Amino acid sequence: MAMPQLSEAAEQAIENIGLEILDVESFELRQIRSKDYREIPVWTLWRALRAAYLAGMVDHHRNG
Repeated sequence: MAMPQLSEAAEQAIENIGLEILDVESFELRQIRSKDYREIPVWTLWRALRAAYLAGMVDHHRNG
C-alpha cells in the first residue's frame, strides 16, 4: 500500500513538533549514535503524539 503524501503544512508541523517538543535538531541520519538515538520520557512522547494528531486533523479539514 502506498504511503499517502503529506501536505507542505503537515511536513512543517512534523518538523516543528520534532524541534519544539522532542528537541530533535534534524531528522537526517547522522551516523552518530548520540545524535540518532535518544531517550524520550513517556509524557514528552505523549505530547508529541497529541500534537501530531491535532496537526493531522487541522490539515485534513484544511485540505478536506
